[in-house]
Parts: sequence; structure tokens; C-alpha cells
Amino acid sequence: MIEAFRDLLRIPTVSTRDAAAWDHAAFDAFLEALKRHFPRLHELPLTRVGRHGLLFHWAGTSSAKPIVLMAHSDVVPVEGEWTHPPFDAVVEDGIVWGRGTLDCKGSLVAICQAVEDLLAAGHTPTQDVWLSFGCDEEVAGDAAPLAVEELRRRGVTPWFVLDEGGAVAYDAFPGVEKPIAVIGVTEKGITSLELRVDGRGGHASTPAPLGPTARLARAITRLDRSPMRASAPDATVELFRRAAPHAKPPMRYALTTAVRSRALLTRLLLAAGPESAAMARSTFAVTTLSGSPAMNVVAATATAGVNIRILVGDTMAGVIRHVRRVIKDPQVRITVIDEGEPSPSSPLDDAFDLLADVTSAHFPEALTSPYVMMAATDARHFTKISERVYRFTPFEMTKRQRESIHTNDEHITVDAYLKGVAWYGSLIKSLPAA
Repeated sequence: MIEAFRDLLRIPTVSTRDAAAWDHAAFDAFLEALKRHFPRLHELPLTRVGRHGLLFHWAGTSSAKPIVLMAHSDVVPVEGEWTHPPFDAVVEDGIVWGRGTLDCKGSLVAICQAVEDLLAAGHTPTQDVWLSFGCDEEVAGDAAPLAVEELRRRGVTPWFVLDEGGAVAYDAFPGVEKPIAVIGVTEKGITSLELRVDGRGGHASTPAPLGPTARLARAITRLDRSPMRASAPDATVELFRRAAPHAKPPMRYALTTAVRSRALLTRLLLAAGPESAAMARSTFAVTTLSGSPAMNVVAATATAGVNIRILVGDTMAGVIRHVRRVIKDPQVRITVIDEGEPSPSSPLDDAFDLLADVTSAHFPEALTSPYVMMAATDARHFTKISERVYRFTPFEMTKRQRESIHTNDEHITVDAYLKGVAWYGSLIKSLPAA
């Protein structure tokens, strides 16, 4: 199992927004290696989605309640200093080091291994199982939407969809020693705006007052000082309600009191720092800036990129109205670059209970809870065909590991990976009969 995983980690399937910069040969090599390591899986009906996406269909004894298991093969570019080379898949002291171990080749290969093992054992699932493996999730590509359209064309309405997301998280809350297995039942929307100011430009020796860069800076400052209203979503309230009894005093008393009042919980989240505050409001991050091409030239145009994560309960239209209102400057042109509403919240019904039960069986020490996922996943596209879309990666992760995602020294323990393989196998074997 580990050698197959390592072999696939070594293939640098890096996606970028610059299509010309893609190493498509690496993606082709990944698909060939996947076929070599999981031959039984590749005997199932397979549809190619886009250039490198895959959609497998494993027919069950019933198609009444089909499920979709998701992951993606692409990884983000390498940055920072690494303890071990990011594409060497070094195993040291029971740890596998490498880009993609957690996001998200770990999930993809674990799913493939679980299915391969069940096929070898002659297992037939009680319900249809679809495996949707994207190839451009990190750049918000079209593989996932194309997979959705293919399933819609075939008349498939999944009982539930499971993508990457939460984990069996250690060090999740101060004062709570138990790991918390967080299952995302929704995710924030993503919208990107460009703020642009045009002017005359000119020589830096004779600057006019409130030129493009100064006007843009004022707009950014106004936006930074005027956050949107805050409110803890239902899933966040439920997460803290479940965690409260397991916290040590005095945190237990604080959480127990807070979950009785949404307003109080919201205030606590806002006071606890930026990570907690992001759980209670839509956020604005100015990520790119451009102005003059030279030190002695007044910019004729100044631009800023704003990445917005929209809280469940807010809307893209409401967010843009807020931006216009707080900037209060018609000379700052606002253009929507990317748009995406928050995902609908999935119910805590029998599908969620199945995920929770399998998790409890494999991680009995963990507390299982719903939560709101802060980042974006391909799962958001599947809400068009299923009302139950969940986000959970069945790997144990420390805080350090979670912080390594999209940065340097990404890693997973061998034991956590093998537990993840077993979790996916149990989930498939536990599907209910028609």
C-alpha cells in the first residue's frame, strides 16, 4: 500500500492558472501509474472527464441510493524550505513526506486502494459507487463541473457525495484534548474582485493629490476597517455544542454558556483571533496590488485584488453592496473576477449518521461533529445534483500537519494513511441495502 502511495506522490502533478505552464506529461504519467497499481479498479467502467479527470462507476446490487467519492490529483506548487524534497516521498520514522500527502493524493490513493482490496475480495456494494477524481481543483478548473454534467446526463442523483475537507483533528480547540472529527456540511463561497483607479499619471516630482495609488489605498483602508456583520452559522454552533462537554474547566464553562446564545458565541469567536473570527463572518483579503512600473513615475492605473470568503447566510450580491457602500468612491471601479455563493447546508440525517458511525468505529477516541469548511472544494459543484454533500478526509492530523497544507513540509504518518484506507473500505461495506 505504502509503495503505491509513494510512487504516485513522486509524480509532480502541479496545476497552475497559466494553462501553458502545465506539465501534462506528468498528469498522463500519474494516470498510467494509477492504472498500473490498481488494475482491478480500472476494469470498472471509466469515463474520462476533461483532459485528466476520471469518473469510475462501480455497479452495486441497487442504484436507488448511489454515492460519489471524490478527490483530486493536482497539487499546488512547491514553496518554502522542506525537510525532505517535496516529490521524493521520503519515509522516515513512520512519516511520509511530500506534496499531496494530505491535499489530496492521500485521499485519492486511499480510495483507490480500498476499492482495489474490496474488488480482490469479490465484494459488490449494496449501492452504486461512483469515483470522481478531478485534476484541476486547486485552480477552480472545469473537471468537477464536467463530472456533474456527466452524472446529470446519466440521471444519477447521489444519495450523498463525499469530498476532501475536515479531518480527525488534534489540537483543534484550546482545552479540548479529544481529537475532533469534523465533517464539513457546507463551505464558504468565494468571490474575487478587482478594485481599479485610473488617473493621469505623470512625473513623480509633481504628484497630484489623491492620485490612483492614494485613492486605492484609501479604499482598501475603508474596506479593512468595515467588516461585515458577524453571526455563527448553525453548523458552528453545533460544533461548539458537541465540543463543550469535553473541554477542561474553565473552557468548559465558557463554551457551555456560549452555545446557549448565538450572539455570545459570535462575540467569543471574533475575540479569539482571525482564524476563529473567520468562522463567524465573511472575510476580505487584499491579495494583489499593482501600480506604477517605475519608482519615478506616478501610476496612471492602480489595482488591487480582493479575495472574499462568503459566510453561509450572506450572499455575493450583499457582499458587493457592502464593498461599494464602505468604499464610497465612484472613481474606484469594482469588477467581479470570480464568483461563487456559499454552498447549501447538508442535513444531519441518515447519510451524515453513516459517516459518523464509520468514523466512530475507526477513531473511537474522536468526537464527530459537523462544521463549516473555510476553504473551497470541488464538492460545491455537486450540490447541483445532491442535497447531501459532505467534506471529510479520514486522516488523523495534528495542528502542524494541517498548517503544512499548501505550504512546506506536508506530511502524513503511515499509520494515519492505512487507517484512512480502512475507513473508506468500511464506508463502502456499510452502505445500506435498498
